[in-house]
Amino acid sequence: MIKTDGRYRELLVYGSGLIFVLANALLMYREVYYLLLLPFMLAVFYLAFFSLDKLFMTVVFLTPLSLELSRLTGGNLPVDISLPTEPLIIVIMLMIFFRLLYYNRINPEVLYHPVSLAIIFYLFWLLITSITSTMPVVSFKFLLVRSWFITVFYFLAITIFSRRKNINTFLWCYILAMLVVIVYTLYNHAGYGLVAQRAAHWVVRPFYNDHTDYGAALALFIPVLAVLSSRTISPRPLSLLARFLLVVFLFALVFSYSRAAWLSVFVAVGVWVLVRLRIRLATLVSFGLVGAVLIVMLWGDILRELEKNTQDSSADFQEHVTSMTNITSDASNLERINRWKAAIAMFRERPLFGWGPGTYMFQYAPFQNSYDRTIISTNLADGGDAHSEYLGPLSETGLVGMLSIVVVALLSLITGFRLLKKLKKRKDRLLVLGILLGLITYLVHGTLNNFLHSDKAAVPFWGFIAILVAMDLYGKKPDAQEVADR
Repeated sequence: MIKTDGRYRELLVYGSGLIFVLANALLMYREVYYLLLLPFMLAVFYLAFFSLDKLFMTVVFLTPLSLELSRLTGGNLPVDISLPTEPLIIVIMLMIFFRLLYYNRINPEVLYHPVSLAIIFYLFWLLITSITSTMPVVSFKFLLVRSWFITVFYFLAITIFSRRKNINTFLWCYILAMLVVIVYTLYNHAGYGLVAQRAAHWVVRPFYNDHTDYGAALALFIPVLAVLSSRTISPRPLSLLARFLLVVFLFALVFSYSRAAWLSVFVAVGVWVLVRLRIRLATLVSFGLVGAVLIVMLWGDILRELEKNTQDSSADFQEHVTSMTNITSDASNLERINRWKAAIAMFRERPLFGWGPGTYMFQYAPFQNSYDRTIISTNLADGGDAHSEYLGPLSETGLVGMLSIVVVALLSLITGFRLLKKLKKRKDRLLVLGILLGLITYLVHGTLNNFLHSDKAAVPFWGFIAILVAMDLYGKKPDAQEVADR
């Protein structure tokens, strides 16, 4: 009887395989190729049901390598998604909701963590402002995309990161895939000469839109690689690999010619120095507030000094750094100021609910002053967004919306700095420090650019916050990791 069952099983397997091959051959003869996706779809659904953490890590690895559908089709589409990552993220999100309905339970520790509550309020306000939006379809699409990034790479990620080894897996998955992009970019850039500053804008395509989001991704992982290179965290082979990759990432960052990314790394290094000096967080916040007040009081004098700088962006690194403060002739800097002024003008007209999530690029054109426009200004909603993770939400979701994302950022930083004092093991403190400094690079970068609508930035950004919260929750129990691994 057992042999008979085995024979039927073999017939079923070989018969199904033969039917698939014949059907696929017939469809390919008719130039229909969709059936080729069936094995991949079956693999995805298998992982979704039986090994969700592996599917999660697969998405993380594919993120730096993902391609926008509009680039593959060569045209403007009503809905643009990143392939293959965003369809996989949707599958994961649906599986999360299925499990919630089936098991009817959720970890209250995760749900009621201060960072989680701030994120929930942020999503709630996005929902409210999507209802009041001037373009509801655009806003609800924005809300949906932001929801699946947060659901998967924050809420699910916290559970996955309860096993400490998964944190390292997450980091290495992104880093190793990013290495492929770096090699591809530097190879393309070398064809023009690495000192060709203009070429840096497009040699990253099709993986990244331009050098700014590429630079932001590099900056995020440079502090992480710095701590992974320590023997305290990594065994010798991985430590040596991390040191090599740190040099590669720094080299790539330099030749990205992304001034905002350079600035963000400099700030992270400054924060690291302050941490080493054991300066209290309250002292740092006090100095920050005093500095902000002084900037406001002396803004007129600062502006006059900045207007004296006429150095445009250049292949010469010193000149390129100097051009960061050129608000007289540098088109990139002037266009940022134009976008920021438009965002503030939009906020003044609709201060409570804003114009709706995701609507800035469609609505800002009439708010541009003729004297602020530059050679790269446009009215066609095709020239990017508000160039700020803070002023963009201010115009789209009002003051409450902007404050909600600022509170998420502040609570994440507070959690990270608190962990540096609370955690007992040095390797845990080092890991938190790398994640915290990486997060700081993006928060600094966010004053000059905004990329959280893209999987390239959203995956590590929300993932880093999830790591801090997971370390906060599961670090309270010294043996939590050991118990989870048994």
